[in-house]
Amino acid sequence: MGVGRARRRAGDTPGARSRVMQDRGQAGVLRIIGGQWRGRKLRFRAANGLRPTPDRVRETLFNWLAPHIHEARCLDLFAGSGALGLEALSRGAGYVRFVDSNTTSLARISEHLAALDCDRADCQGADALRFLAGGSSPFDMVFLDPPFDQGLLEPAAHALEAGGWLASDALIYLEAGSREAAPSLPANWQPHREKTMGDVRFSLFVRTGQFV
Repeated sequence: MGVGRARRRAGDTPGARSRVMQDRGQAGVLRIIGGQWRGRKLRFRAANGLRPTPDRVRETLFNWLAPHIHEARCLDLFAGSGALGLEALSRGAGYVRFVDSNTTSLARISEHLAALDCDRADCQGADALRFLAGGSSPFDMVFLDPPFDQGLLEPAAHALEAGGWLASDALIYLEAGSREAAPSLPANWQPHREKTMGDVRFSLFVRTGQFV
C-alpha cells in the first residue's frame, strides 16, 4: 500500500501510532496534493492499524517524478487507499493499474475514480506476488509500498524484473520502514534518490544506468 495511503505497519506500538497520527493528519481521509485534483479530499475505510503516510513524503516523491509522469503507464501494487496511483493520475499519468488483495479497498478506489470522472485506470483484486506471476505488460513507473517488516519488497522487485513488467527505462519507487534492512534488488536497478522521514525510508530507482 502506498505513500499517503492507509497501511498496517508491522511493529507499531500504540504510542508510536499516536505520534504518527498527530503528524499525518486525520485517519480515513487522503488529500490529493497536486495536479488536476489538487486539494481534493477522498475518504477511505479506517480501521485499527491502518493509517495514512505523510503528505510530505508523497510530495517529495512526485517532485522527483515531475519530469516523467506525463502520460506514464503506472502500476500501483499493494494499493491500499490508492493515494499514489490517484496522485499520479491527478498529475497527468496516462494510465494506472491498482492491485491489492483487499477487495473493500479496491471498491473504494473504484468509487473515487468514478467520482473524479477518471477512466484512465483499472483495479485488480489479487495478491501482489501472485499477480506478478501472471501475464505481463511493461509499465513506465511502479509504486512498491508493501506492509512494513514482512519481507515483500525483495520478491516483488525480482518478480517485476523477471516477468517483463518494466519498460526499458522504468522508474521504481520503494518504501520501507526506516529500520528495515535494505532488500537485495536486481543488478540493473540504479539508485537515483533516497530519503528518510520519521519511520519511513523511501527510494527511487531507474531500471537503466542513465536518468535523463
